[in-house]
Amino acid sequence: MAELINLKTFTDTRGNLTVIEKVIPFVIKRIFYIYGVDDSVRGGHRHHKTIQAAICIKGSCTIFNNNHVLKEEFLLDTPDKCLLIQPEDWHQMHSFSEDAILMVLASEFFDAADYIYDPYHD
Repeated sequence: MAELINLKTFTDTRGNLTVIEKVIPFVIKRIFYIYGVDDSVRGGHRHHKTIQAAICIKGSCTIFNNNHVLKEEFLLDTPDKCLLIQPEDWHQMHSFSEDAILMVLASEFFDAADYIYDPYHD
């Protein structure tokens, strides 16, 4: 099941420093980011093995998640929010703000065979 976690952030007069340390439950093998998105919907899949951690480091977006038990939407609108997405979580990213940058940390290298595009059927 997808889980929203708060990343430790230090704030003072110089600004903010957000740390990703000891909170990601996997070894990071791949990092990618999505930006310049129009009104398109991204994602639309789940995985056999890959666990992901999604952080909107600028702007905002919403992630719809369905693990075949629970359907939820998560608003990522600050860079200290991190959504952990499990392999069974069929997800779509939408409603990107014009300035959005969504960074995703992944537990596996890209493998087309790891993707399952069919949504769950109730």
